[in-house]
Amino acid sequence: MTDRQHPPVIFLMGPTASGKTALAIELTKRLPCDIISVDSALIYKGMDIGTAKPTDEEQHEAPHRLLDILDPKDAYSAADFRRDALHEIESIIAQGRIPLLVGGTMLYYKALLEGLSPLPAADPEIRAEIEAEAKNKGWESLHKALAEIDPVSAARIHPNDPQRLSRALEVFRITGKSLTELTQQKGEPLPYDVHQFAISPVDRAVLRERIAERFHLMISQGFENEVRKLYTRGDLHIDLPSIRCVGYRQMWEYLDGQLSYDEMVYRGIVATCQLAKRQMTWLRGWENVTWLETGSKDNADIICGSITSA
Repeated sequence: MTDRQHPPVIFLMGPTASGKTALAIELTKRLPCDIISVDSALIYKGMDIGTAKPTDEEQHEAPHRLLDILDPKDAYSAADFRRDALHEIESIIAQGRIPLLVGGTMLYYKALLEGLSPLPAADPEIRAEIEAEAKNKGWESLHKALAEIDPVSAARIHPNDPQRLSRALEVFRITGKSLTELTQQKGEPLPYDVHQFAISPVDRAVLRERIAERFHLMISQGFENEVRKLYTRGDLHIDLPSIRCVGYRQMWEYLDGQLSYDEMVYRGIVATCQLAKRQMTWLRGWENVTWLETGSKDNADIICGSITSA
C-alpha cells in the first residue's frame, strides 16, 4: 500500500446473487475502502428492488459510488463507465483510500482494465444514409457489402441485426478502417496495482437456489409496483437497455399482458440464471483472479491479506 506509483485497487466480481455486496460492506470495516458500483442496472434511478440495489441502510453504512446516476430513459456505455469510474478511482486514491469496485458487469471491468478501442462517435448523417440504403436495398444487401470490407465482423453479425450491422458499416465509412481492425487496438491499461477476486458458490445448484429465493423476495418487496411506475410513465419502452434488464423485461411483459403472472416469475428466474451463467463464462476465462466461495468466513481475510502484503 506504500507504492504511490501503483496504488492498490480491488476488483470484487462474481455472478448475480453470489454475495458481493455483503462481502464488500464487510471489507469497508477492515480496510480504508470506498465502494464503486460496477453494474449496468444499478446506475438507474427508480430501479431499486429488481436490481437488488444496496438498501438505504447498507449505503449509509458503506456509501456506493455510481448508483442512481441516470434516468431509465438514458443510455450508458462501457466508455461512459470507464470515464466515470476512473474519475472516482482517482478521487478515492487522492484521499489516501482504496477503491473497491464491486459488481457483475464484466464488460465494464474489461473496459476499465484493458482500455477501449479507438472507435469513432456515432455520425447521425452517415447513420441516416445507411438506414436509407437499407430501406431501398434491404439489410441482406448491406450485410454482403460488410462481408467485402470486414469479413470477420460479417461472420459475427447476423443479417437481421440492423443495429450492429449499421454500426460496423458506419465505423468503416467514418474511419476507412474496419471494425475488426480498430477493435484489435486497445487504449491505455489501468495504471494501478489491481487485486482481482471473484466470489461464487462452488455448487451451481446453490447459486440457482439463491437466485430463485432472491427473485421471490423481490416480488414480496413490491417489485411489481416498482415496474408499474416505470410502465405508466409513458416515455419508456421494452427496447431500452434499462427495461431489458433481467426481471424488468419479464415484469414489463406481464404488465403488457404478454405473460401470465406465473410465466413472469418463471421466466424472470430463468433469465437471471442465464445472466449468472454468462457472468461465470466471462470469469472462467479471466486472468489473475482469486476465487472465493460464497459464505466462506475466510473471504475478507484473503482479500485483506492480499492488500496488506502487497
